[in-house]
Amino acid sequence: MIELIRYTSEYKERWNELVTSSRNGTFLFYREYLDYHSDRFTDCSFLFLKKGKVEAIIPGNRKNTTYYSHQGLTYGGLVVSPRIVTADILEIFTIFNKELINTGFSEVIYKPVPLIYHTIPSQEDIYALYLCKAEKISCHLSSTIFQKSKIRFIESRKSGVRKGTREGINISEGTDFETFWNILESNLSNKFNITPVHTLGEIKLLKSRFPENIKLFIAYHKEIALAGTVVYIMKDLIHVQYISANETGKALGALDMLFDELINNIYDFIPVFDFGQSTEKSGHYLNENLIFQKEGFGGRGVVYETYRYSLQ
Repeated sequence: MIELIRYTSEYKERWNELVTSSRNGTFLFYREYLDYHSDRFTDCSFLFLKKGKVEAIIPGNRKNTTYYSHQGLTYGGLVVSPRIVTADILEIFTIFNKELINTGFSEVIYKPVPLIYHTIPSQEDIYALYLCKAEKISCHLSSTIFQKSKIRFIESRKSGVRKGTREGINISEGTDFETFWNILESNLSNKFNITPVHTLGEIKLLKSRFPENIKLFIAYHKEIALAGTVVYIMKDLIHVQYISANETGKALGALDMLFDELINNIYDFIPVFDFGQSTEKSGHYLNENLIFQKEGFGGRGVVYETYRYSLQ
């Protein structure tokens, strides 16, 4: 019933059509997003057809004898249409695993799409992982707001909003990624000795490809940028990809002003607001200062998981 096809560029249109109509896909699965870093990964993605129609896809890459879904994404796994059911997905895993064994893979590292990104429940793959005797090897914690039942800001966040208002901080959407990247790179370098996941060139490229999905908001004081955030906009969810403020911005409550505006005004109509992860080292380390800030805005826990199973 199910046919497996290795992805090549000739299937790009059909791949993207499945993402658009899927019950758990986001714009990160479009080939225009996946392929921006194709030089870093050996692509090994698959399409799954039923009666000649693409009903599921899995973005993946190969590294030695390990199959990843996908190392270039925070989440991945099977992206499926509303039409297929549990029996189909179990069959997909059966033929998928056979194909991997036949092509020399020994194990699978699998990152399912977190439930908050689903427009229709799509956790049949978690059940299939259980049947594959998969073990959970990573559990990251994100902080998420459901707008219909959001929690009020804690007093320190409210105080920051009041301070920012007094100081005349204003929030605006823009395209000055250079200015924000200077703030972001400086913070990450000084605090953690790391760089952003995306280079300035990469984020500008992705913005050009997805202008309605990737937005930059900056907090200004007297026309000087103090803080900013890059958000990824899905159908029913806003995901915060980057947050950063300089020392003046932190002192003047710029981030508090920024997120008050995003959560309670600009994007209050979108059901889910996700701040992203506050954990490192496969979830074993919790950045308490970072999660304190996100929970202060009303965010509460959602997990991003990773599984591993052996191919036999």
